[in-house]
Amino acid sequence: MIFFKNIIRPLFFLFLISGIANAQPLHQKKTFTHQDTLLGSNGSGRSWWNVIKYDINIKVDIAAQAIKGYNDITFSVLKKPKDGILQIDLQEPMEIEKVEEPGTHKPIRFERDGNVFWLHTTGFTANEQQKKIRIYFSGKPKVAVKPPWDGGWIWTKDSLGRPWVSSAVQGLGASNWLPCKDYQGDEPDKGVTFSISVPDELTAVSNGRLTAKTKNEDGTTAWKWTVTQPINTYLITPYIGHYTNFNDTIHGEKGKLDIGYWVLDYNLGKAKRHFPEVTKQMLHCFEYWFGPYPFYEDSYKLVDAPHLGMEHQSAVAYGNHYQNGYLGRDLSGTGWGLKWDFIIVHESGHEWFANNITSKDIADMWIHESFTNYSESLFTECQYGKKAGSEYVIGTRRAIRNDIPIIGPYGVNKEGSGDMYYKGGNMLNTIRYIINDDAKFRAILRGLNKTFYHQTVTTKQIEDYIIKQSGKPLQKIFDQYLRTTKVPVLRYTVNGNKVAYKWTNCVAGFAMPVQLENGKWLQPSEKEQQAGASILSEGKLAVNPNFFINVEKAGN
Repeated sequence: MIFFKNIIRPLFFLFLISGIANAQPLHQKKTFTHQDTLLGSNGSGRSWWNVIKYDINIKVDIAAQAIKGYNDITFSVLKKPKDGILQIDLQEPMEIEKVEEPGTHKPIRFERDGNVFWLHTTGFTANEQQKKIRIYFSGKPKVAVKPPWDGGWIWTKDSLGRPWVSSAVQGLGASNWLPCKDYQGDEPDKGVTFSISVPDELTAVSNGRLTAKTKNEDGTTAWKWTVTQPINTYLITPYIGHYTNFNDTIHGEKGKLDIGYWVLDYNLGKAKRHFPEVTKQMLHCFEYWFGPYPFYEDSYKLVDAPHLGMEHQSAVAYGNHYQNGYLGRDLSGTGWGLKWDFIIVHESGHEWFANNITSKDIADMWIHESFTNYSESLFTECQYGKKAGSEYVIGTRRAIRNDIPIIGPYGVNKEGSGDMYYKGGNMLNTIRYIINDDAKFRAILRGLNKTFYHQTVTTKQIEDYIIKQSGKPLQKIFDQYLRTTKVPVLRYTVNGNKVAYKWTNCVAGFAMPVQLENGKWLQPSEKEQQAGASILSEGKLAVNPNFFINVEKAGN
């Protein structure tokens, strides 16, 4: 997702960005509660069962800002549960009304523990037979104060004063409104159906494809959307408003890809002028670098949203007001960011990194944001050349804070630093230049999406894959940029016709090679080394700027 909350006009252009707001849940907590652990870990009430499918049915009361409905959860049993206790997440003030086995209507007893409900199931054994429970729920979900950075439901009006409703719950969790297994490490293997009943004059849009539209007797219409591929719960969302749509296709790497644009009726003309060209450019570019779009079966959509943007799978939220840049600004300060629509490119990049490859724990959210941030540079490169892409990613360094490590604490639903965006993107660019073989680097990006297709992963899996496929000793580089706040310093001293150099401000064992602007390579370590003064350019040690490091001359 995007993360800049406050952008001001400063005295100096180099300080355009006044601060970076982390992705949801937007907190800097240092202590964690029992509830944090229940939400963020794969505990005893979660680890014994695997979600197969969600079948969700809700009715939306716009005037009351409330919803009610049920969720049928189909699941398999991985191992015999201890005491038969099953954890279902649903945050206050939402309520579960009853739980039963569909068909038999046999009730299942439950009790509340804050934002968790403990279901007392019986007779479940680990076998191939799938199980199903139906959970009836209702209430007023938490309202987002400043979406998408502050999670919850959005109840607003369009420019004509008509209802416009959606949700954005990354970090906060889908349990803000939906009773589910709200754990990133378990996606429903066979997807989701989502039936949304709204007043007849409104349209309800969601992930996947529209598979049914049914007029109810109470003046509402049920819009049923079907996702056939695995999807993380935080990506499931409704869009409710006066929508209209138009469609398109591209011939991609897996054949015909259906494209849908769902926009507020008065935006139709602008959307037809603005969306198709950049969307097709983006899809072709990302398929080149990352491999086939991961959800051909469910199509690709852009949807007008009452907030800036979010990577809702196959239904990307769009709120950039039909302009290039990030709300008309270039976050890199180079000019390249004003040549394309930031939200279309960034949020769509998440279809590969976040939606296809998903971190099991939000602490590893860099897997989503660092690669997607770098996708902005790759798109710039696709359109304007490699030099332009390099200038863009280098320009974004001014947003890096080095406040806390990029990887957060595990098991408590807590992300790391917002530096997962631009510092993470610059780390990947640095690794690209260490590999020094763009064909191999591209093969690694495509290989990640193929190897971990529709999977949830850990940082270790991603690191190990890149290290193995690159053939480079990159572990200390990952440790440096992901697990510390230090930017490595290449410190050098000139003494006559000799230059002494070494790494400082680095993790133990750091020995990253660097390329100089003159094309020569150095292999610095923590131990001082020497070379002839011929490595200098105009008396300075000039390093290729694509390496995200600091260079210091001793005595300066």
